[in-house]
Amino acid sequence: MTAHRIDIRVYYEDTDFSGFVYHASYLRFMERGRTELFRTLAGNQSELHQEADGLHFVVRRMVIDYAKPARMDDLLEIRTWTAQMKGASMHLVQEVLRGEDRLVHADVVIACVRDGRAIRLPDSLRQALTTTRADGA
Repeated sequence: MTAHRIDIRVYYEDTDFSGFVYHASYLRFMERGRTELFRTLAGNQSELHQEADGLHFVVRRMVIDYAKPARMDDLLEIRTWTAQMKGASMHLVQEVLRGEDRLVHADVVIACVRDGRAIRLPDSLRQALTTTRADGA
């Protein structure tokens, strides 16, 4: 499987006074990308949470490079793929594109937790996530 992809339209509420997408809106766009990746691979997160006895995913670290701005009505593509898997965490890469232009690049570390403590990623999810990678990898 290559990078997971979803399309998102930019709405007025996503922009700031200048008409460009507000920087924090990209966080929401990328959260939707990660959520849809997990949904595709493991079903919806509420069921995973119940079946795995309270498992949650939290962003532990995120490094974002904002290269170009998006504007209202732009159609954006959010790409998400796995870069590395560890015991209780995963390193994902996300890009926000408008056509062929890469607008945003993010390195994201997601931790798997239960009751506020790190736990090992479930093997089924680990196996599914290792199949996502950048195009051409």
